[in-house]
Parts: sequence; C-alpha cells; structure tokens
Amino acid sequence: MAGMVATAVAAAACSSNDDDSGDGGNDRDADVAERRDLPPVPDGLAAEVFALGVASGDPLPDSVILWTRLVADGTVPDGAIGTTDPVPVAWQVATDEDFEDVVIEGSVAADEALGHSVHIEVGGLDPDTWYWYRFTVDDRTSPVGRARTAPRPADVPDVVRFAFASCQNRQDGFWTAHAYLAEEDVDLVFFLGDYIYEGPPEAGSLQPYATEAPVDLPGYRARWGEYKADPLLRAAHARCPWVCTWDDHEVDNDYAGAVRQDTDPADETARARFLEQRAAAYQAFYEHTPVRLGPPGPGSADFRIYRSLDWGTLARFYVLDGRQYRSDQECGDTAVVAGAGPLCEEAEGDDRTMLGEEQEAWLGDELADSESRWNVLAQQTVVANVPFAEGLVNLDQWDGYPAARERLLRQLDGVANPVVITGDIHLSAVGTVDVEPGEPLATELVGTSISSSFPLADAIESLVGELPNVQYVNAHQRGYVVCEVTPDELRAQYRLVSTTDEAAADIETAATWVVSDGDPTPRPA
Repeated sequence: MAGMVATAVAAAACSSNDDDSGDGGNDRDADVAERRDLPPVPDGLAAEVFALGVASGDPLPDSVILWTRLVADGTVPDGAIGTTDPVPVAWQVATDEDFEDVVIEGSVAADEALGHSVHIEVGGLDPDTWYWYRFTVDDRTSPVGRARTAPRPADVPDVVRFAFASCQNRQDGFWTAHAYLAEEDVDLVFFLGDYIYEGPPEAGSLQPYATEAPVDLPGYRARWGEYKADPLLRAAHARCPWVCTWDDHEVDNDYAGAVRQDTDPADETARARFLEQRAAAYQAFYEHTPVRLGPPGPGSADFRIYRSLDWGTLARFYVLDGRQYRSDQECGDTAVVAGAGPLCEEAEGDDRTMLGEEQEAWLGDELADSESRWNVLAQQTVVANVPFAEGLVNLDQWDGYPAARERLLRQLDGVANPVVITGDIHLSAVGTVDVEPGEPLATELVGTSISSSFPLADAIESLVGELPNVQYVNAHQRGYVVCEVTPDELRAQYRLVSTTDEAAADIETAATWVVSDGDPTPRPA
C-alpha cells in the first residue's frame, strides 16, 4: 500500500552525516531521511490531527519504531481530519527535550489506506541512549515522546527495568493505573494483550463506549481511536517504548486461529467470514501500535508479530502470539462455566498447538541460541498448571493444550533463568511452571489487568491459593508489574491501585517477589 511504502522508504533512507559544523543552534547537523514525492498539505485539513498522541516501540541497539496516527476525533472511523488524501508528516529525533540537538529528521506520507497512520523505523541511532521525538504537519505539532535504544548485543548492562500490563476494558473501570505507569522509571513496557475490547456499549458501565461493536475495519479503527484518545494512556505511551502483542479481544473473545468462538470449525463459510474480520482487526492493531511487523503485513489475514528483543547479554525477551496460530479449544461440550471444564480426550492430542509449528520452531531456535543471563517469555495466557478444582481447568489457557505445553517445557529446559510474564486473567499471581509436581522449571509472573474486572475474586483466591505451585494470588486489585533485572536477580513489584471505580486512586506496591540467578523458585522480598 502507498502509505506503507512511503514509511519503508523513509526508514531505509536514514543515512550517516559526520558534518559537525552546526546549524540553527544545534551542535551538529541532523541526519536527513530522504524525502520522495511527498504530497502537499491537503486543503481543508483539520486543525487538530494528533488527538491520539505519539508512541515508540520495539527498541533495537540502533533503531526504534516511532508511531502516530492523524486523527481529529478518534471515535469517527475516518478520523475526521477533513481529507482522504495522503498527508505529509515530518518527524524529528533529538537528544534533548527542547530539540536543540536534532540528530535525525525526515518526512513521510500518511496514507488513508492505513488510516493515516505513520510508522517510522528510525535507524542510525546510538545504542543504550534516550531520545525525544515529535511529528509535525504544516503548523501542527504533536506532543513530544521519549524513546530509547537497546544496548549493544555484546554489552553487559547492570540493569534493565521494565513494566508489563494487559487487559484494559474501558467499560469496566477508569485507567487510574496508567497515570502511575506514566511516571515509572522504566526502560520499556510490555503490553501483553487485550488492549481494546470488542463488545457493544453497555449503558450501565463506568465508561460506556461511544462506538458500536466492531466487525470491520472502520469499526475497529473507531474503537481503537476511542481507546487511544485517553490522556492517561497517551501519557504512558509517551514515557518510554512499548512492546505490544495481542490476545483475543483485539479481534473477538476466545477466538482460536481462524475459528470464532461458538462457531463450527468445519464451517468454511464462517471461517472465511471470520478471516475477513480478523484481517480488519489485525490491520487496526498495526495502525495503532508501534510494532515491528513481519511479512506479509497489512491487508492480509496473517500478521507476524512474534519476535525477540535483546538487552545486551543481560536479558532476551521473546514476544509470543498465542492466538493467530493456535488450535481451536476442545472440550466445549464439557465446559462448566466461561470456558472452564475437565480435559477431554481431544484436548490431549499431540498435534494440538498454542503457537503454531513455525512460531514454535522459531522459539526453539531463539532459546537454543540465547547467551543471555535471563530469558523472559512475554505472552498472553497462564502457562502453569492451575486447576480451579479437581479436574477443572481453563481450556483457553495452556492447561487446555497439554501437549503444546510439554513441548514448550522441553524448549525451556536447560535455558538460563527462564521467566514467564503473563496477562489475560485479570489477577496478580506468582508461581512456578513445573516439569512434574514439585520440580519447578521457571517462575511465572501473572499481571493483573489495567481495568478489566475479575468476578468471584474471593473464591478464586481460595482455590488457586491452595495450589502447591502458586505462591501469591490477588484477584481484587488492578494495576501492573514493574521488574528490575540485574545479573543476580529479577525483582518484581506488583503496583496495584486502590480503585478503578473512580477517576483518581492511590497506588501501592502490594507485593514484591524475587527470582535469584540459578533458582527457578520465587521468594517474597
């Protein structure tokens, strides 16, 4: 598509410039990304075009993704910017917040085919360095965001600090957690899915949707715009790079691969119709996140978003996609409530997969190749065995895919300090992923939701809290987790807010857990 090509050209054209003569008050000339056939500013362009803010993501040692989408009103599918023509967008990256030292700049065309979104892969940056960035359209200037690069591959950093979060259903509560996340001293944020929710407006909810339940690209754009317009979320994105993956609600609740919930997997007509919806949802995800996307890209029903990210030799992060390639959930006829039930014979099949053959092989190669002190899987659904009662498991989690989990455990066996960070389930938990009962292989840190509610919190705390591989559970509070990783330990702080029922809240570190180098069993700090 034209907009995607323009972005790729700008990213590829970033070049080195050793002229230190200075210009316009800068200490040095900025590198310039080549400008090719940029359109003029269209007539009638809205006065406000940066209503969704800015974001950066997926830092590498020499590059980072910069994102914005030109929108005046996020709840309107076309963004209400007054044109469907391509719009020229200039961007700058500087070493200071006042942009007195601009190190690289360029321009791209934001195309309506991609919702007037902009993805810039800025290359040629210094490793392990903080930058500031902004966008301009004519006389309109975006908010300023902070971005950073990762250390060099051979570097041995003293520390990396990251947060992880998930599940922000606006109708369930206010995003009080994002106000605090925007102030955390972290290098990056991992968002583990359910960035948006796809349900219809609920009149009695705390923040009823202004947009209808999405089923096509205009609908998903409008729902994403409604989410992205929130000032607290915009501030959290502007603070540091985010590394985003998805779960189910970016498309449809509990979907699996090409199968929508409660549809017959053998119904080819329903499958084809759902793949069209999924392609629209995936494109909207791309249009609203600073993600490095593998082929084939927007316009397809298939998006490769699984990837790895190194922080020198201290940590390697593996960002997984547990939705696009998975087998359909089995045992639906035996489910007791909300997708939970006893395992049936069909769920035990060796051919069943959570990640798909290609992603599974990729992960095995990446883990085998790793020389990092810590190996962190950033993924969606609980890996550990956590039956709610005798024989009763969540069939949407890895418990419903036992053969796939066994293969994953074999890949993790022998890897230095494997740690799993998990979203999806709307509660905080700390436990171990065991090869056999009492034989821990990895710590699993489960983060609660930003706002999505958890029913029957007392009951689940009582049931899960009695499991031998679960050390901590809190189903009552919402928030996020901040992790500090050094060569000696990973320290996880559960940062939980006092309420999501009101627009303001207090925050506390409700629990701190430590994973020591060489020991897969977490301990309370």
